[in-house]
Amino acid sequence: MKQVLQSIRSGETEVIDAPCPSVPAGYVLIRTARTVVSAGTERMLIDFGKASFIDKARQQPDKVRMVLDKMRTDGVGPTLRAVRHKLDQPIALGYSNAGRVVSVGEGVTELKPGDRVASNGKHAEIVSVPKNLCAKIPEAVTDEQAAFTTLAAIALQGVRLAVPAIGETFAVIGLGLIGLLTVQLLRAQGCRVIGIDLDPARLAMAKSFGADTIDAASSTDVEGEAIGLSQGRGVDGVIVAASTSSSKPIQQAARMCRKRGRVILVGVTGLELSRADFYEKEITFQVSCSYGPGRYDPVYEEKGQDYPIGFVRWTEQRNFEAVLDLMAQGRLDVAALISHRFAIGEAEQAYEVVSGEAPSLGVLLTYPEGEAAEPPALSRTVTIARSPAAGAAVKPGAVAVGVIGSGNYATGVLIPALKAAGANLKLIASGMGLSAAHAGRKFGFDAATTDVGSLLDDASLDAVVIATRHDSHASLVERALRAGKHVFVEKPMALAGEEIDAIEQAYRDAGQAGRDPVLMVGFNRRFAPMIVRMKSMLDPVREPRSIIITVNAGRIPKEHWSQSQETGGGRIAGEGCHFIDLARFLAASPMTSRHIQRMRSDTGDTATMVLGFADGSTAAIHYFANGDRGFAKERIEVFCSGRILALDNFRRLRGFGWPGLGTSSSWKQDKGQAACIAAFLDAVSKGQPSPIPYDEIIEVSRATVELAGQAS
Repeated sequence: MKQVLQSIRSGETEVIDAPCPSVPAGYVLIRTARTVVSAGTERMLIDFGKASFIDKARQQPDKVRMVLDKMRTDGVGPTLRAVRHKLDQPIALGYSNAGRVVSVGEGVTELKPGDRVASNGKHAEIVSVPKNLCAKIPEAVTDEQAAFTTLAAIALQGVRLAVPAIGETFAVIGLGLIGLLTVQLLRAQGCRVIGIDLDPARLAMAKSFGADTIDAASSTDVEGEAIGLSQGRGVDGVIVAASTSSSKPIQQAARMCRKRGRVILVGVTGLELSRADFYEKEITFQVSCSYGPGRYDPVYEEKGQDYPIGFVRWTEQRNFEAVLDLMAQGRLDVAALISHRFAIGEAEQAYEVVSGEAPSLGVLLTYPEGEAAEPPALSRTVTIARSPAAGAAVKPGAVAVGVIGSGNYATGVLIPALKAAGANLKLIASGMGLSAAHAGRKFGFDAATTDVGSLLDDASLDAVVIATRHDSHASLVERALRAGKHVFVEKPMALAGEEIDAIEQAYRDAGQAGRDPVLMVGFNRRFAPMIVRMKSMLDPVREPRSIIITVNAGRIPKEHWSQSQETGGGRIAGEGCHFIDLARFLAASPMTSRHIQRMRSDTGDTATMVLGFADGSTAAIHYFANGDRGFAKERIEVFCSGRILALDNFRRLRGFGWPGLGTSSSWKQDKGQAACIAAFLDAVSKGQPSPIPYDEIIEVSRATVELAGQAS
């Protein structure tokens, strides 16, 4: 299927072939009929992409501070690689879509195949959208009209926050798509409306919708004219729908308001406010959030849990429905807003119009509509032509690898390491397809897919690398083992004891069937060069060791997926397992006891884990989420036989009492990811056991599950 991408690095847009997305539980698969290009939001993204690196930095000073902090702790090289990787990630454009339901995921009963729906789907022939971000299209509303639903819902949410009453006067500053929709919605509320803009054509359209207008390009006193049009009292409220870096629209809005007026920001402006303008009139100022309540709430959007109507009358979905009802009643005219139409294959031309100087307003993208039950657009696997940028052809006999997951860690660390180690990159899978298609083109995979089952069943693959969210790891490991594949899974391997049981059974069954699978977890720190050196120095010493690992993990919001017990397992399970494994590696002895003490917090991710080992060694792992990011993230200390080894952030190793070792430093941080992947591929190609012994993988996984569950 065709989908529109934009490069953050260059700002260029292109139409690519991507696999049809999957339809998870609670989602709806939609064949697109029409989408609308948002001239405001999408042009802003394009302009940001086309900006120089310095201008990008100026627009995001908070990101610059994060980069500088990372340079201080991790070094220049890793930081620059991380920044380049981030800029290489494409954006899927679009968020105002109309089409027809193809299929529904588990748990979706409100919609069925064949229903016409409006959604916030992307510019793509097939989109997968959560059910709470879809609304049925009434028969009286065309696909072209319905494609404006999301944009109109943004306008409607701004109007709802303004709480207009019949007979009040409102000004709308900025008469782009959102502004002109806002004018109509306010008129439908029985308000007198004043439209303010620089563009004569948009002013004329606002006037055709019943608004009085002020030409901001020629007026010397916009505020005075607005006050005059409100019978000298000042307007009751202002909705700012402009997109500008200037603070002037907000300043004008405050000055034209009556005492206790309301100012709602729907667009994007500067926010250098004059306290006196707001203070003396007690003006209310509020920023509107997108389509309405539920936006950016993963419980509402991704898990499909609606808000009770008795407590939240207007959610984003109910705003969609209200907009569609207004269209059906003929009270919201969007046909007049259409200025251009382009086929999806001509999307690049559409964006030239949007980002150019020629006048444009509502730019529609149209899509082919097939009647076949399974047209080509529904293909879940696409072949990728190996480009010169992807590098040289693989060597004969290289391990053929399929990768499941194409997120930041997979594309920034794992896949580059696989490529550097000489793997034959055959197939890459992701849920929505776009990231897999991008990674496939960038790294030279043969194909990209959203069909994990077909990847696991592919007889040409020797090994599977799993880099999905944590809750899917265990089931994918089990399925891959039963499919006869060698398995590399990103940590953690499992989130529950029952999952580990199932993996162990699948591993035993594979052995009984004459296969000896290599099962490896991405515990890369034991492969870091400085850890390997520490281990080699400790091995001859037969006395117990006292190990202290301090992790300055930093705060992650409670709402982040990694904090969810269902999805991420929590941070102790999701990341703490790294350090449990590292302690096990350095102790070189089986664990005999484990305990966790958590600091009281809403996330429970500041904790100390205490491990005991069979040889008398102990380990204290301090995993702290309450520190400052300017401090080094990881410190490993080992006290043993009157001597001490101390490793700071995998860049500086110091020895106290160790002959011949003072301080060893590296200009770059190396946590062993590349060596970990290389060791896995080497074991597979040579038919050797896993570089991390199977018994240790199981031991660490069970210890992690137990510790994560204690006092959680």
